[in-house]
Amino acid sequence: MKNFKKYFLGTLMILFSCRYVWSMDFGILLDQNAGFGGYGTEPKMNYSGILIPRFSALLGENGDFYASAGLRADYETTWTFTPELLRTEFSWRFPGSSLTAGRMYYSDPLGFAAEGLFDGIQYSFYTDAGNFSAGAWYTGFLYKKRANITMNDDELEKISLDLDYNDFLNTYFAPRRALAAINWEHPGLGGLVQVNLALLGQFDLDDLPNFSDALHTQYLSGKVIIPFGSFILDFGACAELAEDSGEFSFALAGELGAAFGLPTPFEDQFSVLLRYSSGKLEDSQFAAFLPLTARYQGELLKPNFSGISMISLNYLARLNSTMSLEGFSNYFIRNDLATLKLYGTDGYFLGNEFFARFLWSPFSDIQINCGAGIFLPVLGNAAPSADVLWRAELNVILSLY
Repeated sequence: MKNFKKYFLGTLMILFSCRYVWSMDFGILLDQNAGFGGYGTEPKMNYSGILIPRFSALLGENGDFYASAGLRADYETTWTFTPELLRTEFSWRFPGSSLTAGRMYYSDPLGFAAEGLFDGIQYSFYTDAGNFSAGAWYTGFLYKKRANITMNDDELEKISLDLDYNDFLNTYFAPRRALAAINWEHPGLGGLVQVNLALLGQFDLDDLPNFSDALHTQYLSGKVIIPFGSFILDFGACAELAEDSGEFSFALAGELGAAFGLPTPFEDQFSVLLRYSSGKLEDSQFAAFLPLTARYQGELLKPNFSGISMISLNYLARLNSTMSLEGFSNYFIRNDLATLKLYGTDGYFLGNEFFARFLWSPFSDIQINCGAGIFLPVLGNAAPSADVLWRAELNVILSLY
């Protein structure tokens, strides 16, 4: 009996030693958003909320595990409920490198070509010449509206279909596409300039017997950030080569931004951002820029970043430790009359939106945001007599640890 007690106590000491025990953390995030607005005098009310439980644990001395899931509820005319597996990944650290596998976040330097959650693996290694990484991912197990892939008409139609639990496999999952990327990032080239470059390739796997006839794209993306005290200048570009049914085309996208702090009693910043994505040129191989993941511009109009330019002015002020105020203006210009068909095909200038948001975080685990804005097509020539688009919204985020 005495030997058994010694063996039992020794086993407990090993299991609960600091070297072997898992350090675990659990929490719940509740994000709710209610909005009211629409076109002209026909407003609608909608609600969306998502409950996200999360779990993290240390795996020995060099490993980490993080898992999160979500149950989303939406209401406009009827209730819909959508389950999701969100960021869920294993990561291991080695001397001078790391490996991550699972459902992880990835973005190219600008977020123009690909941004969001992807299933796959990424290896990173860190040197004096910068940080290098290489990864490969798959999109076919993601929820379609989370992946937000609309590269062709079939995918655009698929994402517009409501989730049908009687036809779950055909109405839930995103298109089957593969993504591979190589990244290089230097946080302080020359002691000043931050540089980020990436080479990406995406491949359509939805119809493998006709792989050579599908839509495949490659991207070269880069961004440079140069700080000058309270002034920050950043610029970047993304070049695209697309192959569709054996025919090649080229496209470009880019941005130029500047931000600077103002000499006021509180912390505030004014910024200017210019964005451009090429449109289709007739009788030319120069095409509209086509991202893997659709990236919507603006707060109200929300066009995809394809064949459009945007001029944005933004003001952000931190009034005190718990309150902030943000206001911005976005002006939209079409770069061709075929890619973006909002408000007809008669003019290039769509109009201007104005939006303001107030943020209040009275406690570290509560955040309350309220905002309102209006889009004015009368300030453009595409459809100057069209109804205005407006919206007011309230967002509440609760973190339960």
